[in-house]
Amino acid sequence: MTIRLYNTLSREKEQFEPQDPSRVTMYACGPTVYNYAHIGNARPAVIFDLLQRLLKKHYETVVYARNITDVDDKINEAAAALNVPISEISSKYADAYHQDMAAIGVQLPDIEPRATEHISQMIDMIQRLVDAGHAYVADGHVLFDIGSFESYGMLSGRDAEDMQAGSRVEVAEFKKHPGDFVLWKPSEDPLPGWDSPWGWGRPGWHLECSVMAETHLGETIDIHGGGQDLIFPHHENEIAQSMCSHGGRTFARYWMHNGFVTVEKRKMSKSLGNTLVVHELLKQHPGEVLRYLLLSAHYRQPLDWSDQELDRARRTLDRLYGVLRTADHDYGPFTADERPGQAFLDALADDLNTPVALAEFNRVARQLARAENREDAQKAAGELLADAGLIGLLQSDPDEWFGAASEDSGGAAIEALIEKRNQARAEKDFATADAIREELTALGVVLEDAGGVTRWRRKDN
Repeated sequence: MTIRLYNTLSREKEQFEPQDPSRVTMYACGPTVYNYAHIGNARPAVIFDLLQRLLKKHYETVVYARNITDVDDKINEAAAALNVPISEISSKYADAYHQDMAAIGVQLPDIEPRATEHISQMIDMIQRLVDAGHAYVADGHVLFDIGSFESYGMLSGRDAEDMQAGSRVEVAEFKKHPGDFVLWKPSEDPLPGWDSPWGWGRPGWHLECSVMAETHLGETIDIHGGGQDLIFPHHENEIAQSMCSHGGRTFARYWMHNGFVTVEKRKMSKSLGNTLVVHELLKQHPGEVLRYLLLSAHYRQPLDWSDQELDRARRTLDRLYGVLRTADHDYGPFTADERPGQAFLDALADDLNTPVALAEFNRVARQLARAENREDAQKAAGELLADAGLIGLLQSDPDEWFGAASEDSGGAAIEALIEKRNQARAEKDFATADAIREELTALGVVLEDAGGVTRWRRKDN
């Protein structure tokens, strides 16, 4: 299987060739744990979870690291507001992040480094940069001198003026260039801090990922991923400080960035009040519904989130689970194939083309629905379950799925109508039974009577 990935650095889709096929390395920027994750934070978690699943199908050893930023000004502000240590804030929201991501099928990375556990390594990298003339000390800060790195801007493609305008970095008189960024900054009580050759202080955000990637994956890694908003300045700065501290060696060979999530065509923002928090969405929708919607658009394209799209994802999963349940009743039980279907794999290997992969996934489900004997059913179900295991869908028992469905989205009322219909049928009151069926049909509910049991699912419009 040939995997092709779009490389932000070259702005081309390239064949993926790891530097060491026996140990593929991948790093994705993880959460800054000061609050609950919103759906925009969940998109890269789901996308790079899928990528590492695909890579592990092809390579014997894949080491995937996704960090946790547990020292940051936003965490400091949250801790100060509650008058608690930063560790109390970061631990609470790191735990919440893990729970929420698990609910949407995101597996834990192989390595999950925390910034506060790598302070000594950060100090070491800063010292190397100072000694090499790429960083300087000014007014208690240590700053990276972007003028010392000729390739600065290689990832974003910005020139110096563009970078200065879009950097959103603090412009201070002690900087040689307005775009110079902080590697170390002074701290005073009650802010957290650590001792260093430059005084009591704390690291700059950009430095943290460079150090954690170097520590756990090496000086040159295969893939670095994150949201599109991180291309500049975060990833640009990572490249600069990593290459300059490694004697000019390449930091990451492939850079991948996912597009933004909008809400009904509008950017998520606190001012608009449309920031969708995963923790809250999970109270209303199964995690697989969120995952399906997050995978429905190609990862490099914008994804528009809406109630209508959520409903469509839910109906699609209801149909898929309904097909599995009916086929299992007629011909099961089934076992998953060892390898997903080739067309499904080919779609994912083509720069994670999830729209095509999901179309193939649904095609196989339709094949299962049309199966007329156990052999055909096992062939389709085996492929469908193998595909599902790779993409992280259909991971519940169908009866459990529909049992959960009865507890939300009007499910209790639907169950009550079905019970009323069953009673009418038992009493041979077929006019009432037919009327109830018509009422349920109008509600978008499909009934399946088999073996004396009535099951239901929502119609896939």
